Amino acid sequence: MEKKKVKSIGCILMLVLCMFVVSFDVHAEEDRKQIDGSYLTDESESIGYDTKITRGEDLLAGYSKCVRLANGNLYVGGSTIACQTVERIGLAVLVERAKKEDTSWESYDGWVVREENTDRIASSKELKVEGGYYYRVSCIHSANDDVSDSFTNGVLIE
Repeated sequence: MEKKKVKSIGCILMLVLCMFVVSFDVHAEEDRKQIDGSYLTDESESIGYDTKITRGEDLLAGYSKCVRLANGNLYVGGSTIACQTVERIGLAVLVERAKKEDTSWESYDGWVVREENTDRIASSKELKVEGGYYYRVSCIHSANDDVSDSFTNGVLIE
C-alpha cells in the first residue's frame, strides 16, 4: 500500500510540474510582440494555415509561407487546394512589412493568380528586400465561392 501512495504522489508532482512548464511556455509566447495576429520572430521561416471564412464544399486548405534566405532575400508565396477539380481557384498573395515599434503592417508587394478547372494553385517569388524590417505573407484562398485566408508570423531581415 505504501508503494502505491508514493507512486501516486510522484505522479501528482510530475503532473503539477508539467502543468507549470506548459503554463510558462504559453505565457512566454504571449509576451512576444504581435501585430495584427502575427508574432514578430527571429526564426528563419514561418508558415500560416488557412482559417475558413465561409462554409462550403470546394475549398480544402490554404497556406502562406515566408522564408529568410541569404543576402537579404526573402522567399514568399502560398497555395490553395480544393477538395476536387473546381471551375475557379485563386490565390492572392500580399507581402507586408513592419518595424518592431510599429502597430500595423504596411504593404510591400503582392499579386493574384487564378486558374480554371483544376484542384490546386500555388505561386511564389524570391524578393530582394530591405533590412531592418519584419516581413509576413498574407494570402486569400478561393475555390469557386469558398474563401479563406492565412498569414505567417513576421520574419526578421537584418
